[in-house]
Amino acid sequence: MIVSNEPGYYKTGGYGIRIENLVVVQPWDGDDGARERDMLCFETLTLAPIDRTLISRDLLDDAEIAWLDAYHARVRDTLIPVLDRDTARWLAAATQPF
Repeated sequence: MIVSNEPGYYKTGGYGIRIENLVVVQPWDGDDGARERDMLCFETLTLAPIDRTLISRDLLDDAEIAWLDAYHARVRDTLIPVLDRDTARWLAAATQPF
C-alpha cells in the first residue's frame, strides 16, 4: 500500500508548512531484540530535498539530524546521476549534511 506522509504546522489565520512524501508500507526487517510480533514500516518513495532554511537545527536531536542527513544522502545518490550539471550542483548544495 502507498500512502502520503504529511507532517506539518498550521498557524490559525496565518500560514501552513507541510512536507509531503509518498511512502510504501512494507514488512520491517529490523530487530532490536524486543520485537514480539511482525511489524510494518514505511519506505519513502518521493525523493525531493527538504528545505533546510525552514528547519531550526537547535530543535532537532541527534537521531532527527541523522535521519535528515541519511534522507538527503539518498536523494543525492539516487538523483544526481540522472540530472544535468547545473541541477546536480543545486541538488548537491541543497542536500548537504547538517
